[in-house]
Amino acid sequence: MKEKSFPGKAYENPEFLRSPEARTVRILCEYLEPETRLDRLKVNNTVLFLGSARADAGAPGTELYKYYWEAEELAYRLAKWAIPLKPKGKNFVICTGAGPGIMEAANRGASRAGGKTIGMNISLPEEQIPNPFISPELGFEFHYFFMRKLWLISRARAVIAFPGGYGTLDEFFETITLVQTEKIRRRDVAVVLYGKDYWGRILNFEAMVEAGTISSGEAKLFTRISDVDNAFAFLQRWLERFCHGCE
Repeated sequence: MKEKSFPGKAYENPEFLRSPEARTVRILCEYLEPETRLDRLKVNNTVLFLGSARADAGAPGTELYKYYWEAEELAYRLAKWAIPLKPKGKNFVICTGAGPGIMEAANRGASRAGGKTIGMNISLPEEQIPNPFISPELGFEFHYFFMRKLWLISRARAVIAFPGGYGTLDEFFETITLVQTEKIRRRDVAVVLYGKDYWGRILNFEAMVEAGTISSGEAKLFTRISDVDNAFAFLQRWLERFCHGCE
């Protein structure tokens, strides 16, 4: 008699795990694996950098070139300041979406300071390759945009939006909406729009106040800053509030 062949254990069945029916399992994995790894590596909180993937470190004379190197310097200063703050783990770890441009600049600055740095990549049809400045043990790859967004903001104590396009706007407005609706308490995260010259041309919050779509108070849920010195001073003051027991 021919021996019968059984499918085997469900969690070892790659065909099932990639199927539409197993979507819930995949979503849970994208929640539990990052949580487990961040906890194991004792990452208490982060500073999230947003910005254009098209900023080029080797293109002087372009508007985004300036912002690339300012993001690199700000991340460097924040990481250098935060590294000694180790009561029980790592504080204010620089985090990005793992791609090129402003994301690369922030990971690069943190790496230059000798700090660990997080990159949360997303699988796209046109593959986004993680930049080389991410700490290998803190490199993540997501399939679901909403799970990636959750982890980008989940442990952030500050979110800094450098000039960017649709993706930056999406992440900035989602963060501001969470603060506005108190899904994230305003006192728990600082939101910074970096680069008044750029954002002043792109976003007109005063017009929204005049139209009555937001209140004057809601136009102050974020801080506008245009230079590294002021950004670092503001963020240092803000982040010190979350560092009880730090050396």
